[in-house]
Amino acid sequence: MNQNNSPIHTLTVDIGGSGVKVMVLDELGNPITQRSRLETPQPPKPDAIIHAIASLALGQGDFERVSVGFPGVVRNGITYTAVNLDPDWQGFDLATTLSQRLGKPVRVANDADVQGLGAITGKGVELTITLGTGFGSALFVDGKLVPNLEMGHHPFRKGETYEEQLGRAALEKDGKKKWNNRLQKAIACLERLFNYNYLYIGGGEAKKINFELPPNVKVVPNVAGLLGGIALWRD
Repeated sequence: MNQNNSPIHTLTVDIGGSGVKVMVLDELGNPITQRSRLETPQPPKPDAIIHAIASLALGQGDFERVSVGFPGVVRNGITYTAVNLDPDWQGFDLATTLSQRLGKPVRVANDADVQGLGAITGKGVELTITLGTGFGSALFVDGKLVPNLEMGHHPFRKGETYEEQLGRAALEKDGKKKWNNRLQKAIACLERLFNYNYLYIGGGEAKKINFELPPNVKVVPNVAGLLGGIALWRD
């Protein structure tokens, strides 16, 4: 609660390579508005995406603060990489710029980190991967985030990275069968690498999985990328 004992609502934002999504959450992280979405502007430069967020926010009612999931490395509200967006994001102060635009305090984290925060139990080693335009990843140990993992750009197989083998471009080029075979190999590889207790798979392409997952692997709904936003305000 704030000083007036009125509830604090959080606008959560998920910036993706294909869509920008927003939703308002109550203090417990429950949605109180419907998710709304716009196609990611092309070219996906900072000004255009901030304008899209501001346009979506107008339809979401009142909120007191903002959480943003961003597809790249983020430190102290500044975006350092954005492989699936635009080079203009390198070194861009997203938190300050968006805060000035919306007139509210803003916190920003990597989108897979936010998705993971919306999915994990907080016990043991938990890994989240997101399958969308790119390949996101977030590792948690007893609920604490291991920062800036960016595993999507690590070598995976045949001289290519996880993102090159499992991103949307690979799915569209090589087809669902090959993509699923690669994903099975990736899951086996990640289990050996991290010895995780649980693996959570999110992102827009997770619905294309057509094989039986191991018992300690589960698909989480794409909305987790918004629901996890409340955790950025847990001090």
